[in-house]
Amino acid sequence: MDDLIDDEGAGPAGNAPEFTVSEISGAVKLTVEGAFSHVRVRGEVGRLSRPRSGHIYLDLKDDRSVLASVVWKGVSARLAHQPEEGMEVIATGRLTTFPGQSKYQLVIDDIRPAGAGALMAMLEKRKKALAAEGLFDEARKKRLPFLPEVIGVVTSPSGAVIRDILHRLRDRFPRKVLIWPVAVQGERCAPEVARAIRGFNAMTPGGALPRPDLLIVARGGGSLEDLWGFNEEAVVRAAADSDIPLISAVGHETDTTLIDYASDYRAPTPTGAAEKAVPVRMDLLNWLRQQEGVLTRAITSGLTARGQRVRDVGRALPRPEALLDAPRQRLDLASLRLAPALKGRTQDARAKLDRLTARLDPALERAVASKRLELGRTSGRLSPERLQSVIREGRRALARWRLDPQRLAARTSQMDERLAQAVTRFGQVAEASVTRRRERLTGLERLRQTLGYTQTLARGYAVIRSGEAVLTRKAEAETHAALEIEFKDGRLGVTPTGATPKAAPKPAPKTPPKKSDPGGQGSLF
Repeated sequence: MDDLIDDEGAGPAGNAPEFTVSEISGAVKLTVEGAFSHVRVRGEVGRLSRPRSGHIYLDLKDDRSVLASVVWKGVSARLAHQPEEGMEVIATGRLTTFPGQSKYQLVIDDIRPAGAGALMAMLEKRKKALAAEGLFDEARKKRLPFLPEVIGVVTSPSGAVIRDILHRLRDRFPRKVLIWPVAVQGERCAPEVARAIRGFNAMTPGGALPRPDLLIVARGGGSLEDLWGFNEEAVVRAAADSDIPLISAVGHETDTTLIDYASDYRAPTPTGAAEKAVPVRMDLLNWLRQQEGVLTRAITSGLTARGQRVRDVGRALPRPEALLDAPRQRLDLASLRLAPALKGRTQDARAKLDRLTARLDPALERAVASKRLELGRTSGRLSPERLQSVIREGRRALARWRLDPQRLAARTSQMDERLAQAVTRFGQVAEASVTRRRERLTGLERLRQTLGYTQTLARGYAVIRSGEAVLTRKAEAETHAALEIEFKDGRLGVTPTGATPKAAPKPAPKTPPKKSDPGGQGSLF
């Protein structure tokens, strides 16, 4: 019985197939991969890690379960949207097992945000993180150049955007334009735009290819997904690090991307970016013409005011002739006193010379006597040779004290000649001065006669007087009962028609001209 029980118990156990661990793990792997070779899973990203290998390990979870997932390195580089922790996504891939730990996981081939709400949440989160780093601060923004020489444009070379920009620049102010072609949407957009911005900044100023003075990053309108490349962190950091002022013109006026916050100026449209980049050439020309007119008027007004000031000051200055009148008069007076002064000086010098000569002879005699007495006292003590030497010295000293009449006469004759020459020159100067002044006085007299009214009377005109008052209007003459007409050769009393006859006033007696004062200013004439 026991044997039967043993055989019956061993029978069923011996009929079941036996699997190794690897065999059962492989069978499970084939089953799972066969049943779930292509699935789409919606969930929230959690516990995300990026090791140096380039793979991405993350969890997809909902409120009840967690699914381990992996994105291999090759797939990660092609993703349009990189997963971030907390983002709701839709992942496409296949389920597989990991035999080493008896786990299963989702191998993701593509991952996208689960709708616009997820994208906006991710965008807002990225915006706050970049703003916290100071990439959007106003202090970092650079001033746009007023008139750039070269403009660099980062956009698609085949779209309508570049044509609009070039057309607007040509209409306003033609400039040199360098185009860096890039993809403006898709997975290639962000890296190409970032490389274009950094490439323009890496150009050497003055090189074979000119370095732009201004950059424009432009794209037409589109959906949030189409414009997502300009929200990538690489593009935002490249725009913030650009040393060249940058204008962002991505989408339409209502579209906003993160590059708009990092750029130095946001244009609502690509056409608006071109309008902001350069001024209107005709407006500048008109402004220059206005400034030229203002400058011309200012210069003219300034010159007129200064000219008037000079004329006003000139009227307050004396005439040049008046400035010279007093010095000329002093010169004339000095010339008149020169000859007597020279003669008196010569006489005084001669008298002084005579007095010196009279005092000099007794002094010579006393000196000679003194020398002789001294010579007599010392002659007894001197040798013949020394005595002869002393005698020679005394004779030379005597010769120095002696006056030579011939030299005195020659000196006197020389001084007389110089005095005669001075008197002659003085006479010539005085005569020329008198002649010049006489001619000037004659010219002034002719000018006085020409400007005087008596010459006008000689040409047939007359002067109407009432007493000594000169009448120039008919109304004035009608109020007087008696008038007087002055002609060239005299005056004639008349009575106006209709007026009461009245004796004409007697003319004022002419005062004889006074004789010029010999001692006054005109005494030389």
